[in-house]
Amino acid sequence: MSILEYNGSALVAMAGKNCVAIASDQRFGAQQLTIGTNMKRVFKMNDKTLLGLSGLASDVMTVQQKLELQTSMYKLQEHRDMKPSVFNNMLSSFLYARRF
Repeated sequence: MSILEYNGSALVAMAGKNCVAIASDQRFGAQQLTIGTNMKRVFKMNDKTLLGLSGLASDVMTVQQKLELQTSMYKLQEHRDMKPSVFNNMLSSFLYARRF
């Protein structure tokens, strides 16, 4: 079995008038074998920003930690929380920089 067959997941997000929702499964498994049911995939980056990540568990943890570091550095430098639009631009730059 290839390492690429591990840790799939599902995420869904919705936006309504004055509200948002994001949900994911918490299954950690390989193909049809469930290894655990407490895998965290939705992360609160600040009071106005939630991040949902799916895929390989090590990639989820790495991306979450790096984005949390950049969010914390922004807060230290700017003395305010990052706006969702700024977080979106940071996330786009982060993902684009690692495409090669």
